[in-house]
Amino acid sequence: MYDLIIIGGGPAGASAGVYASRKQLKTLLITSEWGGQSTVSPDIQNWIGTPSISGDALAKSLETHLKTYAGDVLTIKDKTFVTSLGKEGENFVVKTDKEETFSAKAILVASGSKRRALNSPGAAEFENKGLTYCASCDGPLFAGADVAVIGGGNAGFETAAQLLAYAKSVTLIHKNDAFKADPITVEKVMKDPKMRAVLNTDVVEVVGDKFVSGLKLKNDKTGEESEIAVTGVFVEIGMIPNTEFVKGILPLDDYNRVKIDPWTQKTEVPGVWAAGDCTNIKYHQNNISAGDAVRALEDIYVTLKTT
Repeated sequence: MYDLIIIGGGPAGASAGVYASRKQLKTLLITSEWGGQSTVSPDIQNWIGTPSISGDALAKSLETHLKTYAGDVLTIKDKTFVTSLGKEGENFVVKTDKEETFSAKAILVASGSKRRALNSPGAAEFENKGLTYCASCDGPLFAGADVAVIGGGNAGFETAAQLLAYAKSVTLIHKNDAFKADPITVEKVMKDPKMRAVLNTDVVEVVGDKFVSGLKLKNDKTGEESEIAVTGVFVEIGMIPNTEFVKGILPLDDYNRVKIDPWTQKTEVPGVWAAGDCTNIKYHQNNISAGDAVRALEDIYVTLKTT
């Protein structure tokens, strides 16, 4: 029987694991991988305290930090997937893909999410070679460049706004006939002379040699094909929360993100907290995920010790 089970090994799960260990809570941390989405980035420049670090190096540092606390208080099960979360009496039960079952008084879901991938030819080939899923991580690398953003929601326009600060030009490409972003956001971003957008347009192919050099496009209304020259492609077509194992147990929003109280990180199920990219918060960043997990851990500790 554990005091706490943490599910996830990204910035949120790792931060919670460190704090749980220091507070001497008997904790089990289960993760399928370390680092979360950051592992795909070759150069992260906004992880506070570290001017530049690769995603792989960040993942390794999180793992190393956690394993310094492993022992009597903290148990780590990595390369392990959680398949279900349930409740038996007053306690929670977690089952894994290794047919193991664990019980705890409290649960922190920090399972993160994954970016919805662009499926056009060339997208996988040029990932991290000009095509990226994180403007905050990689955007500054494209200073003075012509870049494209794929997506027409708020995330797409927010990414475009970030890129306009240092890119030579930004072209936003959206497959539908109207943007999903808030009209005021669209209006504000489109005022920039370096910004343009095209609707009803699909990405036919990402092209290049060793690095992205352009995009082949097709207008779905007219059938017209074209090509634009860009050296950076930022994909913002949605995220998929890793929350399959909590469906039917925790209330989720329309995007399958865990609903939380941002004051405490509590879910609507007493005894279960959630933090990071799997939650229905407005912004998703490594530093935010880490901070939210610390807030959750503080609340978990108080709850366990005062009830």
